[in-house]
Amino acid sequence: MYVLPGMVGGRRRAGGPEVRTNKSTRTNKMTTEETLEGASTYVDLNNIPSMEELLSGQVRTDFVEGSIIKGKVVEKRDSGALLDIGYKAEGYLSKEEFQGWDDLKVGDEVDVLLEELENDNSMPGISAKKAEFQKSWAKITEESAEGAIVKGVMKSRVRGGILVDVDGIEAFLPGSQVDVMPVKNLDDYLDKEYEFKILKINDDRKNIVVSRRELLEESIAEKRTEIMKDIEIGQIRKGVVKNITDFGVFVDLGGLDGLLHITDMSWGRISHPGEMVEVGQDLEVMILDIDEVKSRVSLGLKQKTENPWDNIEQKFPIGSKVKGRIVNIMPYGAFMEIFDGIEGLIHVSEMSWTKRVTKAGDVLNLGDEVEAVVLDIKKDQKKVSLGLRQTEQNPWEALAQKYPVGTRIKGKVRNMTSYGAFVEIENDIDGMIHISDMSWTRKINNPNEVVKPGDEVEAVILDIDAAQQRISLGMKQAEVDPWEEIEKLYKIGDIVKGKIAKITAFGAFVELSHKIDGLIHISQISAERVERVKDVLKIGDEVEARVIKMDKDERRIGLSIKAVSEDFTEDAIRAAGEEVSVAMKGGAMVGMGEAFDNAIGAEEEQEGKTKKPAKGAKSKSKEAKSEAASVQEPEVPAEQTAAKEPSPAVEDPESVVV
Repeated sequence: MYVLPGMVGGRRRAGGPEVRTNKSTRTNKMTTEETLEGASTYVDLNNIPSMEELLSGQVRTDFVEGSIIKGKVVEKRDSGALLDIGYKAEGYLSKEEFQGWDDLKVGDEVDVLLEELENDNSMPGISAKKAEFQKSWAKITEESAEGAIVKGVMKSRVRGGILVDVDGIEAFLPGSQVDVMPVKNLDDYLDKEYEFKILKINDDRKNIVVSRRELLEESIAEKRTEIMKDIEIGQIRKGVVKNITDFGVFVDLGGLDGLLHITDMSWGRISHPGEMVEVGQDLEVMILDIDEVKSRVSLGLKQKTENPWDNIEQKFPIGSKVKGRIVNIMPYGAFMEIFDGIEGLIHVSEMSWTKRVTKAGDVLNLGDEVEAVVLDIKKDQKKVSLGLRQTEQNPWEALAQKYPVGTRIKGKVRNMTSYGAFVEIENDIDGMIHISDMSWTRKINNPNEVVKPGDEVEAVILDIDAAQQRISLGMKQAEVDPWEEIEKLYKIGDIVKGKIAKITAFGAFVELSHKIDGLIHISQISAERVERVKDVLKIGDEVEARVIKMDKDERRIGLSIKAVSEDFTEDAIRAAGEEVSVAMKGGAMVGMGEAFDNAIGAEEEQEGKTKKPAKGAKSKSKEAKSEAASVQEPEVPAEQTAAKEPSPAVEDPESVVV
């Protein structure tokens, strides 16, 4: 007796005919028409085997669960199809079980897996997908072992990798095994067919792990071996930019990666390889070096072109003007690109004729287009020295033409040192007045005795050295030397008036007219014996004295107060002069300048005895001396030196000895 598929425990299965059941008696009241209608839904009533066929064995009875059997499509519906597997009831498959559902038609045979002889619907449980899986699994395990190469299509992404369809079996491809390089987007590989290598087969779990990377690495290794045999140093080869780093570019030469270092990309300056190339770009490079042991190749791009340093001296002769762009700025100078691959340095000292530049950034900026002059080329060191100021006329040379030696100028004192004062002539160009050129009659120890910053002074151009950028000025040369006409001003026997300017142990200095100083020796102060000069004379006292000694060559004037009286004869005046000369002999005081210096020294010594120095005064004095010693006087032209140096016979040209 057949059990209708639509009937399960007296209840109608979904899709089957309605069955009404009396709850008290559970008596089936289905009509004959309803029963036939329900049966026809799941059973081909015209194909039901007869009792004779069953008894004669014409109907298969060797059905084993888990085996693959054939089934014939007997009916195709919207949701699925009925298959006759030769069993007492047909099996049902949803349309998702079929790969080519649209092409399926009644009468087609399909391999199915018999999962169970009778399911909850009293029908055999069958699956076409599982049948295909078992057949594919059996084929793979029989024909391919671990390490075998198979083809497959990457179907979908899963956690950690991609599922690959290999003959109906879903194999797992780990993300690390997709390519030899890290993959940024796995979706780029989906729905594409590739070859894979089977890494592992788990028969119990029915899963397979595959790799594409191992096949690629094997292929690359083979190509690398072939390329290593073929390449030579100096050879030009084509490649593709594979990766870009801060230090260079990796180029795929067709299975072998070579490194193109950033220093071998251009003769010029580049800050990053990405400025010249991009990933995927075709590139033609030169083989520079080959390491066969490590299978490494060094590549060069700039070596394909001529080295611009080879003929730089012909391209850019010294003294020629060049134009270029500022590509780098350092505190000490700026680098200017004058040609592709060639940079020259403009040092801060070559940026301005008149201004002292301490930072190149104060004058130039990155990207500035400027013109410079080639000053020097060191081809072996690949260095070019450039000058910015040389593009303009040297103002020192122009000044030498405008102000010849002997020209009088006026200017303001801008700066002072211990050895002189700097006076602005024009356009930030200063000339220096040395302390020896400040006065005809006095020895100047510090310029602030004569001038102060901001003072306007008149001076004479003594010398201009355009090469060293030095100008020597003289203040005293702007005036008439009073000693040149000293005979007109003073004569022996004249009575003169003046102020006491300095007092020493041996006498007092009197400032006369025309800034000339005369010495009153202690023996000439009074007819009476004087023990100490300061007991008789004070600084600033107005005194009247007679000229008793005068030497134009040695610039010396001797004075006497006691010889002022009218009864002092010429012989007495001459005798007084000789008396002073004898007293001054012995080398202690041989000149007015030295007398001044000794007077100052004696005064300081006296103050030191009477006044205890403050704490730290000694160290400050040492510091002052050290600081003074560190100040280097500028070179003085030979002509001026000759004028400034005293003759061997006279220690100080400004001295006065009586």
